[in-house]
Amino acid sequence: MFKLLQKVARSSFTKSANSFRNAEFHQAPLLVCHCDGSSFRPNLPMYNVLRGYAKNKDKKKDKNKAKVEVNEAQLAEAVNLGALRKDMERAIGTLKEEFVKNLSIRSSAGSIESIIVNVDGKDHTLQELAQIARKNPKTVVVNMAIFPQAIPAALKAIAKSGMNLNPQQDGTTLYIPVPTVTKEHRENLAKGAKSLFVKCKDGIRDVQNKQFKSLKRKEGLSIDTERNLEQQITAIADSYIHEAERILQAKQNELIGNN
Repeated sequence: MFKLLQKVARSSFTKSANSFRNAEFHQAPLLVCHCDGSSFRPNLPMYNVLRGYAKNKDKKKDKNKAKVEVNEAQLAEAVNLGALRKDMERAIGTLKEEFVKNLSIRSSAGSIESIIVNVDGKDHTLQELAQIARKNPKTVVVNMAIFPQAIPAALKAIAKSGMNLNPQQDGTTLYIPVPTVTKEHRENLAKGAKSLFVKCKDGIRDVQNKQFKSLKRKEGLSIDTERNLEQQITAIADSYIHEAERILQAKQNELIGNN
């Protein structure tokens, strides 16, 4: 019986040791009773198994946070690095232009002139389709008599300009009340800034994904090399998105009045 108990104990210990990594073990006594009422404590290696915690997940998180070094010489051999940066910079430039044109505290005739109107699949500025003037400090007048067929598209573009404008139509003339600078108006402009930022971010990611596709068509690249180059491209895209976030934060602080 003693040998049987010893065999079971050793088997249990072996399975437990294989199941838990970095476990701690403590010897525990075993009391064996005979039918006649006597008892004895055999010197058996019985163990309590305490769970050990692996650190693989933490290591994985730390690995993901590691900074990717961009090797421009290596990257330039696989993709058109100049075009990549130019396209991402263009997205940042467009964001800045949109902020200046569409997100001023007080809507001006000049900012309204720059609103893009899509007519029959082609983009035009509003000033190309109408005569724009300020009737008084609170109203901008848009005369659409030259291109009356563009009125529906112009109304839609003005309403979605992000400037919190609500145009009113009277024949071929549009009257646009200039919004009062209220807290709600400022918050709406800040929301418009966020929408323009998301558009910029999506544009940068589109450039990134386009380069990913070009890598897959590139011959002679190993899987590891392709993955490394994708990480470098992502790091570049992230840097431009970080710049866009900085511009967004500054604009929102300006609009809402935070210093």
